[in-house]
Amino acid sequence: MSVEAQERRERRRSGIPVVRTGDPARRVLTNPMVWLTVAMLILSLLCAVALWFQVVPDQEVPGGTLIGLGTDAIPKVSLYAAYSLVPISLLYFWADRWRPVHLWTRVALWLAALCWGGFVSTFISAQVNTWAAGHLAIQGDGDPASGARAAVFVAPFVEESTKATILFFIAILMRYGWVNRLSGIVLAGLSGAGFAFTENILYYGRAYRYAAQTFGQADPDEVLQQIFLLRGVMTPFAHPLFTMCAGVGLAVALRAKSKLFRVLAPLVGFLAAALLHMMFNASSTLVQGTPLLLLWGVALLLVGTAIGFIIRQLLREGRSVRARLEDYVRAGWLEPDDALAASRLRTRARALWHALWRGPRTLWSTMVYQVALTELAYLRDSLTRGLVDAVGTRRENELLRTVAERRPLAVVLPQGRAPYPSLRRRRAVEQWAPPAYPGPAGLGGSWPAVPAGRGSQPLGQTATQYSEVDPSWAPPRS
Repeated sequence: MSVEAQERRERRRSGIPVVRTGDPARRVLTNPMVWLTVAMLILSLLCAVALWFQVVPDQEVPGGTLIGLGTDAIPKVSLYAAYSLVPISLLYFWADRWRPVHLWTRVALWLAALCWGGFVSTFISAQVNTWAAGHLAIQGDGDPASGARAAVFVAPFVEESTKATILFFIAILMRYGWVNRLSGIVLAGLSGAGFAFTENILYYGRAYRYAAQTFGQADPDEVLQQIFLLRGVMTPFAHPLFTMCAGVGLAVALRAKSKLFRVLAPLVGFLAAALLHMMFNASSTLVQGTPLLLLWGVALLLVGTAIGFIIRQLLREGRSVRARLEDYVRAGWLEPDDALAASRLRTRARALWHALWRGPRTLWSTMVYQVALTELAYLRDSLTRGLVDAVGTRRENELLRTVAERRPLAVVLPQGRAPYPSLRRRRAVEQWAPPAYPGPAGLGGSWPAVPAGRGSQPLGQTATQYSEVDPSWAPPRS
């Protein structure tokens, strides 16, 4: 085995990324994130098509006809479902600030989690839930989902396991990128948000179609707005909140040294997610009136606690990054400004903004500089925890060289106002005539006054004016 092959093997064993050099096309084709994104898009497309043919047209079931969503209702209900997806997704995008990867890798991870939750997890859960409901239901009108027992005892475990599967896939492929609890919270929340998006389309579409089929009993638009108020306004956080528990458990396991914690943390997180899901389905199915509002208040407290936990983690990670980088500052391997520049989110954002107006070279150097410092801080944390072996030291040296090379071109601590380009034209200054004072013209005055429109009189010697000489003039003769 060659030295390069041995190095790649050791890096993959510790989860440390392999440095790719040479042809850009080769680097793209050998990047696992590229293939993960492509595979996820293809799988999501296949599941979306299969789900379309399952729920959009009408289906003949034992005992009657199961009304589908219909192609006319899909655009309207998709828009209502997007009203809940967009703000929740933006919140998770904003919270993913400390992952030591470039922006395109983050986008690939976000897209993988959203697509998995929105299409793959939804399709698998629909098959299993329908099969289980058909065996558990003892009454109904042909719709297997009419039984409540499947929603309480089967759906929580099935849906939470399918939503959390993408987290385990990502952890296996790039566990080096799971550096804190926020890593699990963001990906788990996006998977849950994608699942809720597709599930809302199903609920909204079915309610709209049923109301349209029952002529004169209810207006379809009013029914759609009522169910949107219940699911899209009052409880849009349900699925993301449940899956976040599994994400936190997996993140704790990946950063723990104890083998017991590595086994128990994901299991406890999954059980907590399934338990919350079960309680939510049971309360929405069996409880009505004032007790349901009280339970909704308890759910809001849980959401507030989750948001507070995310904000606390953002602040805590900044302090952790600074503490780890100060180890290199004390050793003389980093400048004192490096620890300060990498540990403050506002400073990092302002540095990127300033670099944007200084040109692409400065912007790229600033991005590489910040990512290298962040990765260096979490690599130092992994070394102190004993999560990586000796190959981590070699990666440490590479990151230190990268920081030293990029620092002269990067914006480290932005000062003052960003160098915005001047977009306004400079107006020409009007040339005023020099002042003219009353007095004899030979002394620089303007006597008589200058006529209007002729400008000023010359000054100095050029202002002396002589009369014409008479050629016939001569001194008097005696």
